[in-house]
Amino acid sequence: MTAVHAAAARPAAADRFMARALELAARGLGRTFPNPPVGAVFVRGGRVVGEGFHTRAGAAHAEIEALRAAGRRAAGAVLYVTLEPCVHHGRTPPCIDALLPLGLERVVVAMPDPDPRVRGRGVARLRRAGVPVVVGVGRAEARRLTEGYCSRVLRGRPLVTLKLAMSLDGRIAAGGRALRPRGPEWITGPAARRLVHAMRDISDAVLVGAGTVRADDPRLTCRLRGGRDPVRVVVAGRKLDLPQRARILARGGPPTWVVAPAGAAPARVAALRRRGVEVLLERPRRGAVPFATIVRTLGRRGLTSVLVEGGATIAAQALAADVVDRLVLFIAPVLLGGDGVPAVGPLGLRRVMDAIRLGDVAVGRVGRDLVVEARVQPGA
Repeated sequence: MTAVHAAAARPAAADRFMARALELAARGLGRTFPNPPVGAVFVRGGRVVGEGFHTRAGAAHAEIEALRAAGRRAAGAVLYVTLEPCVHHGRTPPCIDALLPLGLERVVVAMPDPDPRVRGRGVARLRRAGVPVVVGVGRAEARRLTEGYCSRVLRGRPLVTLKLAMSLDGRIAAGGRALRPRGPEWITGPAARRLVHAMRDISDAVLVGAGTVRADDPRLTCRLRGGRDPVRVVVAGRKLDLPQRARILARGGPPTWVVAPAGAAPARVAALRRRGVEVLLERPRRGAVPFATIVRTLGRRGLTSVLVEGGATIAAQALAADVVDRLVLFIAPVLLGGDGVPAVGPLGLRRVMDAIRLGDVAVGRVGRDLVVEARVQPGA
């Protein structure tokens, strides 16, 4: 093959091997916070000789996992990695120190790391050592996979997705449902509910209000085989009136964090903490912790993605605080009427022009139900 032919073939090969690295990175979604999901592949002679991904915070980074798999075959290879190699000490040593002695032919990076401790330094170290670096192959997909991580690093808060399951006329329960706790009543079908579990599997945390805990007694776990349970976050008031036998408070389950106003009932705070629940007390405004404060608190604790599954009140609070990034609506082909519970509580809007605007709207089917995904327009 001539040099011209080799150069012409390189983009297709780069796309193929980066696609594999991105596929590996996706396996870390919901499992690596506060770190990003990253995949890496070593290639020699057009063949993969080692690959790996970051499995959890504190474990080896993707490059090191791939290096372990490749062994001596990594020497002189091409490395495809979905995020710029790190140069700083964290729970693990800098990846760059393990890569420089390999005499790599080339490093292909999907996107730079926005962390100020890295931000171009990994690429610069490689180039100073004489290693050619290509940046940008697979950037769009890498950006999508690390969107939550980038949000935490750049905005100080996790990516927030609001999920609502509703009737065709925008109701989440039959009339009086909010006042009469009866346990969960499904509006959407099994296929939609399985997709919600898949969303939990790739989210760092799932968030509801205390009212949902009282009404539905949810577990908020992922019931998919091989799935991972997210952190459960409950937003509560000063009284901390959560049922003592609530399944979300049971010992031995996934972590549960309760966010409540500072000055909340001390005896109940102590009781929750004795049960292993982390109680996060924040300064209230008008008796409640502002939703913007809640997501900043979760960001400081390392969360990169939060799935909001609460009822109408929590949905309204999240939307009014202008912190919802993505909206996912599951719409069942049923009507519950005007006496049903609305999906979103009052937003205090006085004019149609003040409505929250959505973009990048996509509509699909999941089982018998519709699923609508959209981006919430900033400042809407």
